[in-house]
Amino acid sequence: MSQGPRSLSEDTQIGQQQPYETDLSQLPQLPPGIVIAAPSQTPRRRTAWPDDIDVIFEKDPACRNIIEALTYPGLWAIFYHRIAHALHKVHIPILPRLISQFARIITGGIEIHPGAQIGKRFFIDHGAGVVIGETAVIGDNVMLYHQVTLGATGWWRPSPGRKQKRHPSIEDDVTIGVGAAVLGPITIGRGSKIGAMALVLESVSPNSVVAAKPAELLMKGGAPLEKHEELTQGWNGEMDYQI
Repeated sequence: MSQGPRSLSEDTQIGQQQPYETDLSQLPQLPPGIVIAAPSQTPRRRTAWPDDIDVIFEKDPACRNIIEALTYPGLWAIFYHRIAHALHKVHIPILPRLISQFARIITGGIEIHPGAQIGKRFFIDHGAGVVIGETAVIGDNVMLYHQVTLGATGWWRPSPGRKQKRHPSIEDDVTIGVGAAVLGPITIGRGSKIGAMALVLESVSPNSVVAAKPAELLMKGGAPLEKHEELTQGWNGEMDYQI
């Protein structure tokens, strides 16, 4: 039996059931060395632990249970900082600094000034050699890797005064890679990523990516190269340099 012509509404429904194919060649190319993880289809279920512990399970797949989480130096660094910061705000002298220095000793060199303001779900991975200055402001869900410095630009520059802001502001959902230095009263915008070993001296707009250039190859097979070649850490060929 022949069927009559389909109505416009029927054609629309069929079109909705068969979505258009995406031409991947038309998508914008990522900068070299940058990898964006595919979005998860199912949201992660939170644990029953407080934010400072739950964020460890969220961001470090190596942590499998609460006993392991309690061994993380970054957790103890933020625990002692919360105490030191509360005392600092009510202008109790000396004691906040003693607490921060004690925390530095037991955490392997995580030094957070009691005056620094740190939001919720702050996570330091590995946690060796991190420095956060007095007037630094850190938002929620920020992650630092080891050897990150949130500092000032140095004593040799004209002093803005003790009451002026000298350290950076890090907005929500920012990730800062290993060895990066963010210096001065600048702002790293929400959702940005700072790559390993980057030196950041200017403000970064939200949802930006900053990556340092990898080392150059000067000799190959024992012979010096006439022209320096970048190491294939992700800038040529397959990319392996990630934030």
